[in-house]
Amino acid sequence: MKVIVVNNHPTQNQFLDVVNHLYRNDKAYIRPLDQDVVKIFDPNQNPFFKHGQCTRWILQDNKGKTIGRIAAFINEKKAYGYEVPTGGIGFFECIDDQNAANLLFDTAKQWLAERGMKAMEGPINFGENDTFWGLLIEGFTPASYGMNYHLPYYLKLFRHYGFETAYEQLTNIVDVKQPFPERFTKIANWVASKPAYSFEHFDKKNADKYINDLMEIYNDGWKDFENFVPIKKEILQESFKQMEVIMDEKLIWFAYANGEPASFVVIIPDANQMIKGFNGKLGLWQKLRFAYRRWAGVNRMRAIVMGTKQAYQKHGLESSLFIKLKEYVLPNKKNYEELELSWVGDFNEKMLAIHQATGARFGKKHLTLRKKF
Repeated sequence: MKVIVVNNHPTQNQFLDVVNHLYRNDKAYIRPLDQDVVKIFDPNQNPFFKHGQCTRWILQDNKGKTIGRIAAFINEKKAYGYEVPTGGIGFFECIDDQNAANLLFDTAKQWLAERGMKAMEGPINFGENDTFWGLLIEGFTPASYGMNYHLPYYLKLFRHYGFETAYEQLTNIVDVKQPFPERFTKIANWVASKPAYSFEHFDKKNADKYINDLMEIYNDGWKDFENFVPIKKEILQESFKQMEVIMDEKLIWFAYANGEPASFVVIIPDANQMIKGFNGKLGLWQKLRFAYRRWAGVNRMRAIVMGTKQAYQKHGLESSLFIKLKEYVLPNKKNYEELELSWVGDFNEKMLAIHQATGARFGKKHLTLRKKF
């Protein structure tokens, strides 16, 4: 077996296409768009290169067939916030062979160790954690856009190499056409009726205002979590730019307390239902099919991020945001059947309590794993 660094178009194509062989018999797998993966490794498209570095490799067998891949990266803003300097690995794919997996893990480990790292976490993304994050271990159903899907034996490959669970990532599902629990609805309506609170959905014409509001809420609400790094406006601007093609403004809601930004939820239609069968490509024919599927509508939404300022947590604002969302969805978007709440770390008890209060059912479980050198 031979490990080859990805540094040209042929090796990049092999990095992308290895999934075709690995998932050829898995009907639940939806291949991510190639352009979404490529931009992760492009310094001109990924702002994380301003404070980090990464590389990637493919693994070939003795006949020259690509049988695996892996990427390694260092986010300088987070690497030194752990007990020991910690890098990341991601985009791992491999045949069911421990020796092959070990060779990929060893390659990433050596690269990280040479740059001062003492541990690695994965599979994670060289970017924000709303996409390509975590190892799927339960719920092998079609993934929503941006969520990792893996083969069941991957956990064994990680465990046998010595990876241990850093934290669990839980995804739950809300049946949109079913009423929320009575207590949840009562509290939400009571909070929404308070004169101090107001609610607005995102408006592209005033995008800068809402991006600033989201940044203010997020950086306040999440600041006490371990290894938190404040999100920058340029990152949010890029994220909203990428969402624009599928965005539904009335699925993104903000709550204000006497005019002050207090809480938000960002929900997008599931683009994976629009790109299914595209095999990662987005040429003219795929764009036409994408446009039709977007017009026809999909039946799943994904809540990719929520946040509430610390001063307003436990005030029920999140509940009110879901009620506002439902007021729009049920009368106007009858195609939506489920809302995926993804993903929440097992360390985030407040958000998990919100999931439970909505009456959400279990959807998927991912793991973020850690290996000390």
